This record gives sequence, structure tokens and C-alpha cells, in this order.
Amino acid sequence: MRYLTRQFAIGALRRGNGIEQFLGGIEISGERAIRWVAISPMNRRYRVSLHTVRDPDDDQVGDLPNLISLDPADEAYVGEGRELALSEDPEEAMALAEHLTDANPGRWVNHAVAGEEYMDYVRSRRDAPQST
Repeated sequence: MRYLTRQFAIGALRRGNGIEQFLGGIEISGERAIRWVAISPMNRRYRVSLHTVRDPDDDQVGDLPNLISLDPADEAYVGEGRELALSEDPEEAMALAEHLTDANPGRWVNHAVAGEEYMDYVRSRRDAPQST
């Protein structure tokens, strides 16, 4: 089981470890993209960021921050995403992330695990029956 309980997610943040959630696919200007939300501890605060990148449709790609961003103007550094909120409280940061991105409260994972969710997403698309 890769999903964190609420208490484990909060504990991870308090220990200085980030959490994230794969949000799925989206189409932007006719281009296939994927999104995920991350909460990263930094300087006694918690940064909520939204990442929107090109979908390479490759079930071997799990390092999502290295994919081509579709929000490059909002990123000072590759992979940092668009900042949505800052909070001094980890529970509030999670609530903000869920509210601002429609993230599911029961689907948070440790940092760098959203890539596994993406790979599962690609495989499920390929395994889906094709309509004729």
C-alpha cells in the first residue's frame, strides 16, 4: 500500500519530508498533460505547488519533475511547480492543497512516489479496451 494515512502524511511533513499526489491527465491547448500537487517543507513552512507537465505516455518514466513543464513562466527552477500556497501548519497545507487542486485526502504519497502512480496511469490507459 503506497498511500499514507493522514497522520503519517502529517508526520512526514513535520519530519521535513515532502508528500505529493498524482492528479491525473488533462488536455491543455490540444496537448496531453499530467498534473500533480506537492507539499514541501521549507524554512518552517510548507509550500503547496501544482505541477503541470507534458505527458510522454511512457510507463518507464517515473521522474516527473524532469518532464517538460507547461507552466515554465511560473517556475524559477525546473521541476519546482507553480506555488499555490504557503502555510506554517502541515494540516492546513494539506487542506489548502486538497481545496485548491481537488486532491483526494486519502491518496497522499511520499515524495517521489507520484511517478509510480503516473506509470500505473499509463499502463491502465494501454490496457483499457479500445472502442471501434
